[in-house]
Amino acid sequence: MNNELLMNLAGQFQLKGDVCTVKPLGEGFINDTFIVKTESDVTPNYILQRKNKNIFTNVPAMMDNILKVTTHLKNKVVEQGGNPDREAMTIILANDGKRYYQDAEGEYWAVCEFIADTIAYQNAETPELAYAGGKGIGKFQNMLSDMKEPLVDILPGFHNIKIRFDQWDEVIAKDPVGRVKEVKEEIAWIEDRRAKMMEFWALVEDGTIPSRVTHNDTKINNILFDKQGDVLCVIDLDTVLNSPVLNDYGDALRSYTNTGLEDDENLDNVSMDFEIFKAYTEGYLSETKAFLTESEKDWLAFGGLYITYEQVLRFLMDYIDGDNYYKTKSESHNLVRTKAQYALLQSMEAQYAKMKEFVQACS
Repeated sequence: MNNELLMNLAGQFQLKGDVCTVKPLGEGFINDTFIVKTESDVTPNYILQRKNKNIFTNVPAMMDNILKVTTHLKNKVVEQGGNPDREAMTIILANDGKRYYQDAEGEYWAVCEFIADTIAYQNAETPELAYAGGKGIGKFQNMLSDMKEPLVDILPGFHNIKIRFDQWDEVIAKDPVGRVKEVKEEIAWIEDRRAKMMEFWALVEDGTIPSRVTHNDTKINNILFDKQGDVLCVIDLDTVLNSPVLNDYGDALRSYTNTGLEDDENLDNVSMDFEIFKAYTEGYLSETKAFLTESEKDWLAFGGLYITYEQVLRFLMDYIDGDNYYKTKSESHNLVRTKAQYALLQSMEAQYAKMKEFVQACS
């Protein structure tokens, strides 16, 4: 995009100070992100994003969710004597007072303040960093545990295994590119665990496992740290929803503890690092054990198995369907991903008894 257009877009928002430059930031897979720099040292810089309306089909509702969550977080930070401008995202309104700006092409744009002097990590390579990541997500959930305002479900069916099985059954029946015969063994992996997954989901549906405000993208680079290494702020709130906290916890385990790559072709590389698991869990429960119910604690370790299993299913389903959802580098890429995630799932299953024991010890 040309600089004049970007400057014009920045001008659609209620920014403090005169804009100096607008330049691309990072390589986001979903949204296009830019940093807006102002001319004065006493005015903040900003993050400008074009929200992906193909994935987030109700951007106005998504931005309403984000504003509700950040408002609640800021109030909590003030109650705790912290700095709400640094410990919670600040959403900037458009000139017309909306949470977003929609351009002539129908694209949605949003702005938040840039939080300076922070550190972000791409991987939790040490137990100490895993502990900090767990504490960060735990603190986020803790501060939102008493939030009563409803959120719009902007991603219907997200982590709903019943819906995933409906999609799975349909794809298996259609077998659109004739791959079912190649993956009988892998299909059996899914079917052998279906009953257990549905047992868990029944507890979600009947409220035994409650829904709370969750982040739903808990990789460590969505947490900002200060220069002293302490958790400062959780960012990238596009996916905030009401769902079981086990989704956040399980998704973090899937990404933090994997000793290999998500698409590792050498399955000997792939396992769950139990030391990283312990560190993340200890950090997470240090912030959440006071409000989690006994049923949530009982099933918490299962969250790692559940989310990893769901990812095995989704990769295999996309392979059978002809690779229509995930971007692939080769014809077999989704099958490679399936096998790597299954190796991680098996490692989790082998250590599940120890995982449950550790959760209980920390609770």
